[in-house]
Amino acid sequence: MNVADTQKVLVADDDAINREVLGELLKPEYTVLLAKNGAQTLERAARHLPDLILLDVMMPDMDGYEVLRRLRADPQTAHIAVIFISGLDRPEDEANGLKMGASDYIVKPFNATVVMARVALHLQVVRQRRMLERLANVDGLTELANRRRFDELYEHEWQRARRGSQPLSLALLDIDAFKQYNDRYGHPAGDRALRAVSRLAAAGMRRPADLAARYGGEELVLLMPETGALEAQGVVAGICTAIAQLMIPHEASNVAPILTVSVGGATLEPGSREQSAELFEAADTHLYRAKQAGRNCSIWRESAGA
Repeated sequence: MNVADTQKVLVADDDAINREVLGELLKPEYTVLLAKNGAQTLERAARHLPDLILLDVMMPDMDGYEVLRRLRADPQTAHIAVIFISGLDRPEDEANGLKMGASDYIVKPFNATVVMARVALHLQVVRQRRMLERLANVDGLTELANRRRFDELYEHEWQRARRGSQPLSLALLDIDAFKQYNDRYGHPAGDRALRAVSRLAAAGMRRPADLAARYGGEELVLLMPETGALEAQGVVAGICTAIAQLMIPHEASNVAPILTVSVGGATLEPGSREQSAELFEAADTHLYRAKQAGRNCSIWRESAGA
């Protein structure tokens, strides 16, 4: 399937014929949504988050300029590309639309070839921007989320847990004696081992909002929203078992003859006033305790102060 097939275009025009013509023109290549006035445009933009909006300037209830202003004022829709389609053909009209943040300006009566070319151009820009955003949030070696992405999501999920009085579990996973592994088998082998552990960590996440990220070096972080301590410990136990079952030889380890991991975890309980930095520090402290206890184990703090 072509990438463009999955992209959504919202056509907003109070003229039914224009909506139909544009809709039929775009449907073979894109998912098309229709809106007949400003209020409907705002509602459908917020609900469907289209990749591009073709927006008529002259609409009776709310003109396109006001619709664009409201789109840009809402963080959820501020990023959506907008092309104005208008019968106003004065240079100052086009300049006004572009100054307000429109990506392009097409004058009516529009030419189908021009419309398709400009839509394709701006959707390509959208695809490229999203690809760059994805690359900026992904660790190149493990293909997990990177530390930057974890930091963003962690703060968001911590705030959401506090607002909704939901548990939030966090675990730090560290590969045991990884320096010795690299020294014995070489860094290419170390990279393969880290990728294998990362794949199992990601596969072990149970909920759509769960996240496995590379925090640094051989350390991974597991973020589990709406997950209590017992359930989170079960997730971690499953990941540790799967890693052990890989049976990756590690003759240089003083822990076990195979590659193993140590884990420290903590859970933000409903109603807790613990700060996000404190929760992370608790998980880190318990990772240290797991290492002090001989490694190849998981130690969890089940409640604040434990």
